[in-house]
Amino acid sequence: MSTVRTDAFGTGPLSRAAALIHTLVTVEALLLLTAAPGLAGLFLLAPDPANLPLAALCLLPLGPAASAALHALHHRSRDLTALHPARAFLRGWRLGALPVLKLWAPLLAWLTVIAFTLTHFSVTGLPGWWAALLALIGTGSLLWGAHALVLTTLFTFRARDTARLAAYFLLRHPRATLGALSLLILTAAGTALLTEALPALLAAPLLLSLLHSSRPVIAETQEDFTA
Repeated sequence: MSTVRTDAFGTGPLSRAAALIHTLVTVEALLLLTAAPGLAGLFLLAPDPANLPLAALCLLPLGPAASAALHALHHRSRDLTALHPARAFLRGWRLGALPVLKLWAPLLAWLTVIAFTLTHFSVTGLPGWWAALLALIGTGSLLWGAHALVLTTLFTFRARDTARLAAYFLLRHPRATLGALSLLILTAAGTALLTEALPALLAAPLLLSLLHSSRPVIAETQEDFTA
């Protein structure tokens, strides 16, 4: 008589690794599919500062797509026999698209203003240190956006409450903020050195890393800001 435990199938190290790879590949494909209209337009735009508003419009679908990917990764199964990443992604997109856009669209508009100012800085007449200040504000805005994306995806708050919590966690959990900053630097460096398509091609692993670094933020939100 066999002594193999059938209830252990799908829970070993190799199965968990296969489950993770399957989830990442599926989520990556769905993210690219849902963001494809905007990404296609983005890659067709010429690298001209005048196209910055159009680039922001092209990036609008990326917010809901990234939120859906985070939702699927957060609810992923480590059991090879219980994988439903596509279902989780579609559910995350359905639930999170509108809440995410309420913060994603203003963030894109704000970053567009900063980027447009920096690319035309020579004609503003402002002192040089203003450029460094604007770059710092832009970086801080991106880090705020990372926290806001996680909070909007995993919790149901009003948009203004999510915005306040995201700002609060910037300094409350510096390790989580530094984790997001390291991902931002890695993405920027890879884009500059390799290809502009790198952030899109590695979106799922990057979002999984963001989810991992945001665990203190998630834990405190669950403990102190939810019923």
